[in-house]
Amino acid sequence: MIRNPSSPVHIEASLDPRLSRWMWLVKWLLAIPHYIVLFFLWIAFSVVTVIAFFAILFTARYPRPLFDFNVGVLRWNWRVGYYAHTALGTDQYPPFTLADVPDYPARFDVAYPERLSRGLVLVKWWLLAIPQYIVVGMFVGDWGWGSGSGDGWYHGGLIPFLSLVAVIILAFTGRYPMPLFDFLLGLVRWAARVAAYASLMTDEYPPFRLDMGGQATPPAEKLPRGPGQ
Repeated sequence: MIRNPSSPVHIEASLDPRLSRWMWLVKWLLAIPHYIVLFFLWIAFSVVTVIAFFAILFTARYPRPLFDFNVGVLRWNWRVGYYAHTALGTDQYPPFTLADVPDYPARFDVAYPERLSRGLVLVKWWLLAIPQYIVVGMFVGDWGWGSGSGDGWYHGGLIPFLSLVAVIILAFTGRYPMPLFDFLLGLVRWAARVAAYASLMTDEYPPFRLDMGGQATPPAEKLPRGPGQ
């Protein structure tokens, strides 16, 4: 399993050991309150990103309160996606909060950058990210990291298709296929890195590779420090 210790984007998940065979059929319905909240959160996310663009352009810094808010939106989106339509690896209902919830089986974080390039902010979110958009578009279909909608299941992407395959296997065997789970998390991790890059949260270009598995190396700023460091 490939790891990327330097990645500022940290996304992980743990698979519930006793998943219901059939609950996945109604999770999208149970998640409707979250979809409603996420609709408004994504509008706020877009506004905050525009404000952050000008802040970075003039100060080379992403204002920390705005950064934390946008990370919270991505975190909320990941928890709901993991529960309702991306991997469907937990039956635990997602909390209604932007904050990190350590005991929830899906977690997301981005290391805060002290400084960002003023020049890159002009081109990374559209020109430099085009190859990544093409690849991630095949992964996520119409769901994306910023869709926030829940009006269906399969929208043409590899991730929703594989998640459907996984829960069908779960329904007939009572077991979630771990190789498929690891592969799904690799796809999600790739998409999350692109989302963070395109949202101006990092200058580190997303690698063209899968870092598979539910666990990931924490962001650089949160790695434990040894003696004398």
